Amino acid sequence: MKKEEIPQDESNLSKSNIKELCYATDENGNYTTGLSTGWEAKTIALESSINTINERIEEAKQDIKSGKVSPIVYYMELHKMDWPTLADYVGMWQWRVKRHTKPSVFKKLNSKILQKYADTFQISVDELINYKGA
Repeated sequence: MKKEEIPQDESNLSKSNIKELCYATDENGNYTTGLSTGWEAKTIALESSINTINERIEEAKQDIKSGKVSPIVYYMELHKMDWPTLADYVGMWQWRVKRHTKPSVFKKLNSKILQKYADTFQISVDELINYKGA
């Protein structure tokens, strides 16, 4: 796209007075950069992604309240992680991390393992073990 055609639609970026760097061509056909406040298609896609994440967070809260999963699931969703990412952060196999999301297994975790999760989520061990989905 040409530099003068860089979209300047209203988006979350423009509301926060932030601009995104984009590549475009100048009047001579050379690549250059320009700033954009956003464009509609990207805004729709981002809003959809954010809504999906928020739904997953709410679902995790409900699952914790009903005793289906441990707080690890909520914090994983809150921090926008997936199983491989969380497993990598805590230095364990995915199957082991998934096992820790069972409330019966979670209750038996030792302080060293709980600390790994707490450090990953940047919370205290107390916050992790006492989260009830509220």
